[in-house]
Amino acid sequence: MKTYKQTFTELKRAALIPFFVIGDPDFDTSLQIVKAAIDAGADILELGIAFSDPIADGPTIQKADIRALGAGITVEKAKDFIAKVKAYKDIPIGLLMYYNLIFQYGTEKFFADFAKAGTNSVLIADLSIDDVDEIYAPARKAGLDTVFMVTPNTETDRAKKIAEKCTGFIYTVSLLGVTGGRDTLSDMIKPLISRLKSITDVPVCVGFGVSTPQHAVELAKAGADGVIIGSRIVKIIEENLNDKKSIAVKVKTFLAQVKEAIEKV
Repeated sequence: MKTYKQTFTELKRAALIPFFVIGDPDFDTSLQIVKAAIDAGADILELGIAFSDPIADGPTIQKADIRALGAGITVEKAKDFIAKVKAYKDIPIGLLMYYNLIFQYGTEKFFADFAKAGTNSVLIADLSIDDVDEIYAPARKAGLDTVFMVTPNTETDRAKKIAEKCTGFIYTVSLLGVTGGRDTLSDMIKPLISRLKSITDVPVCVGFGVSTPQHAVELAKAGADGVIIGSRIVKIIEENLNDKKSIAVKVKTFLAQVKEAIEKV
């Protein structure tokens, strides 16, 4: 299974990391969309498992969660989804999700089962680094990398503590607030990338509010090792629910534009 380390070592530019909610708007359409993202040149996938109380997410991702849950997605089905994606192409897959789902499934069993399905890491949005012992050992035992979040208001000593526990990459939140598309990048992100680069060699990937090819270019120039684009893509899904067959094509076109832009940096 391809690792984050292999991926970041091979790339001579920032990685393109699209985010999708598994099963949005339904299992089969979602799978076609993710395959289209791979075909467009995604280097890593960030996938969410729908949850009823996604406190880190803004309205766009919340509505995607509602669509996926309404279409019958479950943790078990999400595992099957990952296996199908992995069978299509061996590409690193990170999960971004909430702790209740893991706790209910059984922590050690969850990590073991999802590692077997093809997952590379599990980022838990509502689990503080102070509670890292809850998941670090079982994740590593299962062979998963660990990924935690740093935000613009994370103090440097705490960022070092987080970096020490990240074996995959640091998920760097670009702004103060929840997920969602933005017209401009937060002016807090470039200083944060520089600060993280000065304290760790762990790859720094930036998400939240990354919405355009130009945003991706700016982050790549600032030294980001990866750009994570979620709400902008999920918005494409939302805007084309009446023509599901067109969604994969439109997502592929958008991501190809982003890929072309960051390849020129």
